[in-house]
Amino acid sequence: MPDITVEELNERQSNGEEIFLLDVREIFEYDIANLEGELIPLGELRDRLYEIDEYKDKEIVVHCRTGARSADAVAFLKSEGFKNPRNLIGGIHEWARKVDPSIPQY
Repeated sequence: MPDITVEELNERQSNGEEIFLLDVREIFEYDIANLEGELIPLGELRDRLYEIDEYKDKEIVVHCRTGARSADAVAFLKSEGFKNPRNLIGGIHEWARKVDPSIPQY
């Protein structure tokens, strides 16, 4: 599957779909604003893959601040055999612009 837009993610969540959301930003960024995903900073992902191994054959929506780090994470996850990682286009900034303007942009 290709990348996912914030509108698609929001619609699916609003419809009650449970989607595994992986946040690859740093802890301080998560503290500023988050979408309540699982936090594993990109620099720690290689060493912490075991934490998300149960999602290897499932959809994982990966996000960061603007979409660059999450794109790197998606490429890495694919190289490690994860079947369906998807990058949230525009990251949390796009979410704040189009879905929830109460989320701080930094």
